[in-house]
Amino acid sequence: MKQYPIFSFEIDLIVAYKEFLLKVPFALRRPTIIDVAQLAGVSRATAARVVGGQDDLVAEPTRVRVLKAVDDLGYVRNAIAGSLRTNQTFMVALCIPDITNPFWPEVARGVQDTIEAAGYALVTVNSDWSSIREENYLRMVGRNRFDGLIINPMGVDQNTLANLHIPVVILGGQSLRGFCSVGSDTETAAQDALEHLLSLGHKRIALIAGQSRRRKQFARLDSYRIFHERHGLPIDETLVIESDFSDTAGYEAMSRLLSMSVPPTAVFAANDVLAIGALKAAQAMHWTVPDDISIIGMDDIYAAAMTSPSLTTVAKPKYEIGTKAAQLLVDQMSGMSPKSPVHLKLPCQFVRRGSTGPPRR
Repeated sequence: MKQYPIFSFEIDLIVAYKEFLLKVPFALRRPTIIDVAQLAGVSRATAARVVGGQDDLVAEPTRVRVLKAVDDLGYVRNAIAGSLRTNQTFMVALCIPDITNPFWPEVARGVQDTIEAAGYALVTVNSDWSSIREENYLRMVGRNRFDGLIINPMGVDQNTLANLHIPVVILGGQSLRGFCSVGSDTETAAQDALEHLLSLGHKRIALIAGQSRRRKQFARLDSYRIFHERHGLPIDETLVIESDFSDTAGYEAMSRLLSMSVPPTAVFAANDVLAIGALKAAQAMHWTVPDDISIIGMDDIYAAAMTSPSLTTVAKPKYEIGTKAAQLLVDQMSGMSPKSPVHLKLPCQFVRRGSTGPPRR
């Protein structure tokens, strides 16, 4: 490559400009590409090429001077200005319903690892099961020109998502027409949990169902009814308790169940947080788990293996759900959208631990 000498007047200019910079209160403003160009003694266009990585036509000594000026000034490229030219912000939003539920951080980590590897930044927001907060976040996504959205929707409909005019991937079992989705096969997982209890001899099985905020019927409750019908077991509606998805709700639900004149011999909880609350209630009422009552949860959060006894549960592929959803979104943002929406239901795994056993004879 041809070398371009630095003339003495250029050196004098650089030295003078450095001295000038020492007198300027740069803490009062951010350095610009013009500052970089002046310090390096090059044109603004040349400095922009180097900073933007388009430096094939820039001589090596010039490129080095520009990069040194960037370091000296602490210059950071203005991504907003760049997005106006490219119509891309390289930002993706992840909207989840409950960041305090240990299930979601693993999903979010899967999304983040995949998104960042593709050169995007992730912004995670928590709707807290509120449709109003969800609407506010969606307006923020549109206003700030996010490139894509991954969402476990509360009350949003397909038209609202379509009007964002960006790729969207749905998390969970809910499918909205026109959008890809990724979830787990909770229907089969619930059947596996109930079949396990039946195989141990349990026929009076309670369900702490949580409460679907999107529709009246949902996977755990549907599976519970189908299981009873398939095996010819009567359904006692008093054994089905709908509640919030919290350990307090699980505690209260179990307290009600164990206070019945004919309590259940086993409990299937819609998630591990509910199951852990149920376990606490049983122990507080001096019931032995699993000798007096068996308990199964769902999700396999970290705490499920730490309880005493450890919790029998159904493990959902949380991290993989995040990675699959993120990859579908990256493909769409890269112009590789599938011909028709993809709906993935990843298999779950039954995990038997110490909280289940045969009922007392």
